[in-house]
Amino acid sequence: MGGTVQQRSVVRVGATLIVASLALTACGSRNSNDSGGDNSTSTKTAKIGVIAPLSGDLSALGLGIQHSVELAVKQANDSGAIPGWKLEVAAKDDEGKPEPGKNAATSLSSDKDVIGVVGTLNTSVAQQVTPVLAPKNIVQVSPANTGPGLTQGAQWQTAPKRPFPVYFRTCTTDAVQGPFAARYLYETAKITKVATIHDKKAYGQGLVGTFTDEFKKLGGTVVAAETVNPDDTNYQAVLSAIKPSAPQAIYVGSEYPVVGPLSQQAKAAGLTVPVMGGDGIYDPKYIQLAGKNSNGDLATSVGAPVDALPSAKKFVADYAAQGYKEPYAAYGGYSYDAANAIIAALKVSLKDAKDVESARQATVTAMSSVSFDGVTGKVAFDQYGDTTSKVLTVYKVDGGKWVTVETKDFAASK
Repeated sequence: MGGTVQQRSVVRVGATLIVASLALTACGSRNSNDSGGDNSTSTKTAKIGVIAPLSGDLSALGLGIQHSVELAVKQANDSGAIPGWKLEVAAKDDEGKPEPGKNAATSLSSDKDVIGVVGTLNTSVAQQVTPVLAPKNIVQVSPANTGPGLTQGAQWQTAPKRPFPVYFRTCTTDAVQGPFAARYLYETAKITKVATIHDKKAYGQGLVGTFTDEFKKLGGTVVAAETVNPDDTNYQAVLSAIKPSAPQAIYVGSEYPVVGPLSQQAKAAGLTVPVMGGDGIYDPKYIQLAGKNSNGDLATSVGAPVDALPSAKKFVADYAAQGYKEPYAAYGGYSYDAANAIIAALKVSLKDAKDVESARQATVTAMSSVSFDGVTGKVAFDQYGDTTSKVLTVYKVDGGKWVTVETKDFAASK
C-alpha cells in the first residue's frame, strides 16, 4: 500500500481538492458558452423558419430574406433577448413554386422546435404554405406577399373575413399597390391609355385587377388586356396583339423573370412605351433582363426605399458587417422587421413556457399586440393581420439603375 497514515490522509485531501477544482472548472466552462440561460442544460431552443426561393430565378430576393432573418436572430441571441432560450434559423427553399413551398411548410411544421416562420415571397406559394402551418398554430409573417385574399379572404372587396389567424405581413397589399400605380400613371404621368398583361398567377392577376379597377375609375382606358404563361419566354404574339391599340404604357402583373424579357421584346417590336410592374420587378436583375432600352420603365414597391430611411441606417450597416454574399434586396428590411415582430411576441409567449409547442398559440395571440419602430417604419398589425403602414414608392429605371420617383402614404393621399 505504501506511506504512513498521515501521508495517506494528505493524499486523500489533495485528491478531494483536485476533484472539486475540476468540478468548478466544468461549471465555469458551461457558463462561458451560455446563450441566455443560467447554463447550457437550462437553455432551450426555438426555431424561426424561413420559406423563400433560395435557388432559381427569384433567389436574389429569397436569399436577402434569409440573411435578414439570420441577422435579427443573431442580434437577439447576442443580447439575450429571451432569457433561457436560444433562437435558431431553419431556412427552406420553396423555389418560388407552390408545391416545394408546401413541402417546406410540412417539414417545418413537423419540427417540435419551430415557433414561427418568415415567408413567403410569392402569394401563390403562401396559398399552399399557410394551410399547413395554421393547424399547428405556427405564426407566419410575410415580408413580401401582397395578395389581399391571404388576410381578408376570397371576398376581400365586399365581405372581408380573415381566413388564418396565424398569418401576418409587414408589407402592404395589392389592394393598395395596384391603385397606387394607376394613380401615378393617370394623375402624375398623364397617361390615359394602358395595355395590361398578367401571368395568370395569384400575384400578377390580383395586381392587374386592382390596377385596372382604379385606372378605369379615374377615367383611363385599358385598350388591351392579355395574359401569358409564367414559363413563356417568347412574347411576340401578345405584343403583336397589343401594338395596334397604341397604348401609352404597358402594365404587367408578374415578377422580373417574365417582365424583364417582355420589356426587352416590346421595345424591339417598336412598342417604345414604359413598361410598369409591381414590387416583383423592383430588383437590379430586372434591368439586366430588360436590357439597355429599359430606361423609363417603372415599378412600385412597398414602403419607402430602405437605404434612404434614417430608421434603416443601423440595419444597412449591420447587414454589411456580416459579410453576406447576397444583398438584402427589395425585402430585406421587411424580413428583418418580420423576424423582430416574431421575436417581440416570443418575449411574451416563451417567458414561462416549458416547450415550444405549448407556446405556439400564445405566440399567435401576442403577435396581434406587437408594436414597435422598425427598420421600415412603424410595425403593427390590424384586425386582419395586415400591416398598418400604407406607404409605397414609385421607381424608374434611369441610367441602368432604379431611382426613386415619389414616395407616398396611400391612406393619407386618398
